[in-house]
Amino acid sequence: MCDIYRWEATAVVRVGVIGGGQLARMMIPAAVNLGIDLRVLAESDGMAAGLAATAVGDYRDADTVLAFAADVDVVTFDHEHVPQDVLSRLVDAGVAVHPGPDALLYAQDKLLMRQKLSDLGLPVPVWARVETEEELQAFLDANGGRAVVKTPRGGYDGKGVRVVSAATEATDWFTVLAENGAGDALLVEELVDFRRELAQLSARRPSGDLMLWPVVESIQRDGVCAEILAPAPGSAGRIADVAAQIATDVATGLGVTGVFAVELFETTDDRLLVNELAMRPHNSGHWTQDGSTTSQFEQHLRAVLDLPLGATGCCEPHTVMVNILGGPSDGALSDRYAAAMGVHPTAKIHNYGKDPRPGRKVGHVNASGRDLDVVAYEARAAAAVFQD
Repeated sequence: MCDIYRWEATAVVRVGVIGGGQLARMMIPAAVNLGIDLRVLAESDGMAAGLAATAVGDYRDADTVLAFAADVDVVTFDHEHVPQDVLSRLVDAGVAVHPGPDALLYAQDKLLMRQKLSDLGLPVPVWARVETEEELQAFLDANGGRAVVKTPRGGYDGKGVRVVSAATEATDWFTVLAENGAGDALLVEELVDFRRELAQLSARRPSGDLMLWPVVESIQRDGVCAEILAPAPGSAGRIADVAAQIATDVATGLGVTGVFAVELFETTDDRLLVNELAMRPHNSGHWTQDGSTTSQFEQHLRAVLDLPLGATGCCEPHTVMVNILGGPSDGALSDRYAAAMGVHPTAKIHNYGKDPRPGRKVGHVNASGRDLDVVAYEARAAAAVFQD
């Protein structure tokens, strides 16, 4: 029996997920196995999580969201874009929301996130809030002449991010700021000299229990995650310990509940710096579906219901996840299943039910085993079958 929800044979626990994307879709098998009634508020018909969609509507409209939440036990999310005023209306109505508005705020606004992490003493790149080209140029002059500029809200998968060498390269963004009125700003950060990108996936219950998976290496292409190596090669010991402590401090300092990811830079001088936060299941955790005792999707449902968390060990020494980006131009992914399965029977294929489109994440492949080179080959070769 858990602290908040009574798990009885005759009871049906209802979890409402706002957002109908692939993350909500991949919660469905875990919900079925746990006997949970999963309900989804999808943005439109035909979305990835349509199998569980019980409503279609605008997540930015408070009345729509409140109506959806009226008969669920807890609300959680497929994405972090639900406005703060809508989240506050849910809480004021007595709805259990995990993660809560106070935590989600720092995944929604990169400037607030940088300030909060700095206040907590966590390692972050040198950064500044800039409202004018003059302020941006001053930062560039003080930090080696190149920097990363980010829009505080809405950016993902490389969107809303630029590497600049002159303030004039962000003129269009400053023009938008001026049109929006005073108070808006951009985030500028040092261009970190990093060796590789890592991610620490974790889960925390409302009652405080925390579980962490092994730290993983994230291989990016064109600003999008292309592959995950789990665990990150050579990470045992200090790197794993530091990543775990950072995630623990983030969880407790921000009051995060549910599954969350801390994306990290491993610098060339052997530091770990926090790059981004995601307060939901994350692309860096898709390997857990086939490579861990407990998948991130099952763990997320456990966590938001304040149920005991599952073990997070690896089923095999190595798992590699490869994203299928874009997909085949001549039809659905399923048309190529037989070819991939026949040649790579150890690979596990996950289809998001999305139409192929250049650069779009339409699925992923997981492979596990004892030899990293063999595992990486199987995952990459199987994923390649679905690419043109």
